[in-house]
Parts: sequence; C-alpha cells; structure tokens
Amino acid sequence: MSRETKPKSNLDKRFDLIRDREVFGYNPKESGNRAFKKLKSNRLAVIGLIFVLAIIFTSIFAPLFTKYNPQKVDLRNMLKPPSAEHILGTDKIGRDIYARIIYGGRISILVGLGSALGAALIGVSIGAYTGYRGGWWDSIFLRISEIVMSFPQIILVLLLVTILGQSLMNLIIIFTLTGWGSLYRMTRAQMLSLREEEYVQALRAFGLSRPRICFKHILPNALGPIMVNITLSTAMFILQEAGLSFLGLGVPLNIPTWGNILNVAQDLRILQNYWWVWLPSGITISLFVLAINFVGDGLRDSTDPTLHG
Repeated sequence: MSRETKPKSNLDKRFDLIRDREVFGYNPKESGNRAFKKLKSNRLAVIGLIFVLAIIFTSIFAPLFTKYNPQKVDLRNMLKPPSAEHILGTDKIGRDIYARIIYGGRISILVGLGSALGAALIGVSIGAYTGYRGGWWDSIFLRISEIVMSFPQIILVLLLVTILGQSLMNLIIIFTLTGWGSLYRMTRAQMLSLREEEYVQALRAFGLSRPRICFKHILPNALGPIMVNITLSTAMFILQEAGLSFLGLGVPLNIPTWGNILNVAQDLRILQNYWWVWLPSGITISLFVLAINFVGDGLRDSTDPTLHG
C-alpha cells in the first residue's frame, strides 16, 4: 500500500534550506543573483559600465546633444580654440570637434562591437560544436585557427584592407575574419572540460542529439569567459580602428570616427599648436577602452566560480 506524502511545513522547508546551505555551500534562492551582486560590488566595473552606457547613449542620440553637423565645413571658423560657441573648438576646415566626437562614437563603437560579435558568432559556434564532437573536424579547425593566429593580427588586417579596399563593412568583415581564433580556442577549451561532466553523460544516455546537447545544455555553462572575451575584443577592435584610421587605412576619412579625428595629428603643426583638434578624441578613446576593460574584469570576477567565496 502506498503511503500518502505529507506536505512539508514551513519549519521543514527552513530546515531543508539550512541543510542545502551546509551541504552545497550556498543558498539556492540567492545563486541566480550572486554574479550580479558580485559585479555590483566592483566599483571600477560599475563606473566603467556607467561610462560606456553614457557614451553609447550620447552617440545614439547625438542630435539631442549638439546642434552642429559633424561634416559641415565652416571656413570662417577654422582652428578656433574651445569657446562657448564650440566647446571643444573646430578643426582645420571649421567642423565642430564636439559634434564629430559624439557622432564618430556611433561608427567607432559599431566597428568594435560589431566585429567582436561577428568574431564571437563564428568562433563560439565552431568551437562549441567541434570541441564537443572532437574527431577530424576538431583537428581541421584547430589547425586553421593556428594558421590565422600565427600571423600578427595588425599585419593581416593591413594586408586585407589593401586587398579589399577601405569601407566600413570591409573593416568589420576583416576584423571578424582575423579575430575569431581566440574565441574559438577559448570556447573549445571550455567544451573539452564540460563534455566529461556527469549531466552530459546522462543527456547522451537519453539519446539527445549532439547539437542539442552542445548548444542548449553545455554552451550556457561556458558563457562567462566568452562574454569577458567579447568585451575585451570590442576594446581591441576600437583601438585597431583608431590606429588604422590614423594611418589613413581605416574607415574612409569623410566618415567621422574617433580614429579619423586623430588623423589630423599627422601634421606636426596641428600636433604642436592646436591641441584641441586631436586631444579630446584621444582622451575619449582611452577612457572608453579603459572603461570596457573595467567591465570585462568585473564580468570575469563575477562569473568565475573559482573566485566565489
């Protein structure tokens, strides 16, 4: 005869909660918010996130923050220093520097974030499946990634820019094709570790397909380090775009970007006598990249289980 299960009282539930806390070392009700609380307690990460969001918001809604057109030429106001009319001055053909910086943030952030997400889409997809499946597919893509990463990335980017030409879309494609290797290898390493877990063996025993096990059940457990890598890749691609645009090999000069604003600093006269033309853009790039790195460090600390107390 089967015995009817007696519902648990509130006292029994509290005892179960205490038992789980002693056995597993954490409170199950708080486990979902643990990473967020740890991220929130990291002051540098919070400051960096606020700064990044503020720059993105300002760039998206740039017309609300300036009345000037970033591409409008005003030959009567060439190389004017900062004033009430132009808070960051004007460049050598009279364009407002402040307007060019906040409008240029759209393109610079688009290049950095778009390239990082594109590289993640390729690297994570291939690394997750081949890392879980193994075999000759894994060997082939591992050798391809080694070949791509054996070249200095900036040299490879310069070569592809020369071949494909200068355009915004070409730059994003080039950064994506040259930057997926690190994300692929990181994802592959995570999958090689997680595929031996007991829950994966149980899923195999139930007859689930490889793609479903890989992308639905294993990959979510490896997203922490991947998200950190995406943030750091975004900062790296923004710096690379600025460097290429400074050399005149990035986004076409008629499009305002942070790197194109720095391009005028090649003129020694501008560099020495008209600091407001290039210094605000350089400071913006430095602070934005630094803020992204702070966010990446905060994500790493909050998502790495080995750092949880």
